[in-house]
Amino acid sequence: MTTETDTQTPTEAPVILTEAAAREIRTIIESQELDAEKVRLRVGVKGGGCSGFSYLLDLTENKKDTDEEFEIHGIKIICDPKSLLYLGGTTVDFRDEIMGRGFVFGNPNATSSCGCGSSFSV
Repeated sequence: MTTETDTQTPTEAPVILTEAAAREIRTIIESQELDAEKVRLRVGVKGGGCSGFSYLLDLTENKKDTDEEFEIHGIKIICDPKSLLYLGGTTVDFRDEIMGRGFVFGNPNATSSCGCGSSFSV
Protein backbone atom coordinates (compact mmCIF):
# COMPACT_ATOMS: atom_id res chain seq x y z
CA MET A 1 0.00 0.00 0.00
CA THR A 2 1.26 3.47 -0.78
CA THR A 3 0.42 6.49 1.31
CA GLU A 4 1.19 9.08 -1.32
CA THR A 5 0.34 9.21 -4.98
CA ASP A 6 3.11 7.58 -6.99
CA THR A 7 3.61 8.74 -10.54
CA GLN A 8 4.44 5.57 -12.40
CA THR A 9 5.03 4.65 -15.96
CA PRO A 10 2.31 2.43 -17.42
CA THR A 11 4.60 -0.60 -17.28
CA GLU A 12 5.24 -0.14 -13.52
CA ALA A 13 1.63 0.45 -12.44
CA PRO A 14 -0.59 -2.43 -11.31
CA VAL A 15 -3.33 -1.21 -13.68
CA ILE A 16 -2.40 0.45 -16.97
CA LEU A 17 -4.34 3.46 -18.26
CA THR A 18 -3.80 4.37 -21.91
CA GLU A 19 -3.48 7.98 -23.06
CA ALA A 20 -6.85 7.69 -24.83
CA ALA A 21 -8.52 6.56 -21.60
CA ALA A 22 -6.82 9.35 -19.63
CA ARG A 23 -8.06 11.94 -22.16
CA GLU A 24 -11.63 10.64 -21.83
CA ILE A 25 -11.42 10.67 -18.02
CA ARG A 26 -10.23 14.31 -18.13
CA THR A 27 -13.13 15.16 -20.47
CA ILE A 28 -15.61 13.56 -18.05
CA ILE A 29 -14.09 15.37 -15.05
CA GLU A 30 -14.35 18.70 -16.87
CA SER A 31 -17.89 18.10 -18.17
CA GLN A 32 -19.12 17.15 -14.68
CA GLU A 33 -17.24 20.14 -13.21
CA LEU A 34 -15.41 17.96 -10.67
CA ASP A 35 -12.33 19.11 -8.77
CA ALA A 36 -9.49 17.53 -10.72
CA GLU A 37 -7.17 17.83 -7.70
CA LYS A 38 -9.48 15.81 -5.43
CA VAL A 39 -11.12 13.30 -7.76
CA ARG A 40 -9.68 9.86 -8.37
CA LEU A 41 -10.55 7.09 -10.77
CA ARG A 42 -11.55 3.99 -8.83
CA VAL A 43 -10.80 0.83 -10.80
CA GLY A 44 -12.13 -2.40 -9.36
CA VAL A 45 -14.12 -5.57 -9.75
CA LYS A 46 -17.34 -6.77 -8.21
CA GLY A 47 -19.13 -10.08 -8.29
CA GLY A 48 -21.72 -10.40 -11.01
CA GLY A 49 -22.04 -10.03 -14.73
CA CYS A 50 -22.53 -12.86 -17.16
CA SER A 51 -19.00 -14.24 -16.62
CA GLY A 52 -18.66 -14.00 -12.82
CA PHE A 53 -16.96 -10.63 -12.22
CA SER A 54 -17.77 -7.15 -13.54
CA TYR A 55 -15.34 -4.29 -14.02
CA LEU A 56 -15.90 -1.12 -12.04
CA LEU A 57 -14.87 2.41 -13.02
CA ASP A 58 -15.95 5.31 -10.83
CA LEU A 59 -14.87 8.89 -10.23
CA THR A 60 -14.70 9.56 -6.50
CA GLU A 61 -13.14 11.79 -3.88
CA ASN A 62 -13.32 8.99 -1.28
CA LYS A 63 -10.18 6.97 -0.74
CA LYS A 64 -10.02 4.10 1.75
CA ASP A 65 -6.94 3.58 3.91
CA THR A 66 -6.33 0.22 2.25
CA ASP A 67 -6.56 1.50 -1.33
CA GLU A 68 -3.49 1.36 -3.55
CA GLU A 69 -3.01 4.76 -5.21
CA PHE A 70 -0.94 5.63 -8.25
CA GLU A 71 -0.98 8.13 -11.10
CA ILE A 72 -0.74 7.63 -14.85
CA HIS A 73 -0.97 10.35 -17.51
CA GLY A 74 -2.02 12.83 -14.80
CA ILE A 75 -4.98 10.72 -13.62
CA LYS A 76 -4.99 9.64 -9.96
CA ILE A 77 -6.09 6.01 -9.78
CA ILE A 78 -7.14 4.00 -6.72
CA CYS A 79 -7.81 0.29 -6.42
CA ASP A 80 -8.63 -1.91 -3.45
CA PRO A 81 -6.28 -4.83 -2.69
CA LYS A 82 -8.85 -7.54 -3.50
CA SER A 83 -9.53 -6.06 -6.93
CA LEU A 84 -5.78 -5.88 -7.62
CA LEU A 85 -5.65 -9.67 -7.26
CA TYR A 86 -7.83 -9.87 -10.39
CA LEU A 87 -6.67 -6.72 -12.18
CA GLY A 88 -2.87 -6.82 -11.98
CA GLY A 89 -1.52 -5.99 -15.43
CA THR A 90 -4.94 -4.97 -16.82
CA THR A 91 -4.99 -2.24 -19.45
CA VAL A 92 -7.88 0.24 -19.45
CA ASP A 93 -8.32 1.82 -22.88
CA PHE A 94 -10.97 4.01 -24.46
CA ARG A 95 -12.23 3.41 -27.98
CA ASP A 96 -14.48 5.58 -30.10
CA GLU A 97 -15.44 3.49 -33.13
CA ILE A 98 -18.36 3.11 -35.52
CA MET A 99 -19.71 0.10 -33.60
CA GLY A 100 -19.60 1.95 -30.28
CA ARG A 101 -17.58 3.94 -27.83
CA GLY A 102 -16.48 3.14 -24.32
CA PHE A 103 -13.83 1.86 -22.01
CA VAL A 104 -12.22 -1.46 -22.89
CA PHE A 105 -10.38 -3.76 -20.49
CA GLY A 106 -7.47 -5.96 -21.49
CA ASN A 107 -7.08 -8.32 -18.54
CA PRO A 108 -4.29 -10.91 -18.74
CA ASN A 109 -5.78 -12.70 -15.69
CA ALA A 110 -9.15 -13.39 -17.32
CA THR A 111 -9.66 -16.92 -18.60
CA SER A 112 -12.83 -15.86 -20.41
CA SER A 113 -14.95 -12.75 -20.86
CA CYS A 114 -18.42 -11.93 -22.09
CA GLY A 115 -19.14 -10.63 -25.58
CA CYS A 116 -19.49 -7.02 -24.44
CA GLY A 117 -16.22 -7.14 -22.49
CA SER A 118 -17.67 -5.78 -19.24
CA SER A 119 -17.39 -9.01 -17.28
CA PHE A 120 -14.87 -11.84 -16.98
CA SER A 121 -13.96 -15.02 -15.15
CA VAL A 122 -10.64 -16.27 -13.78
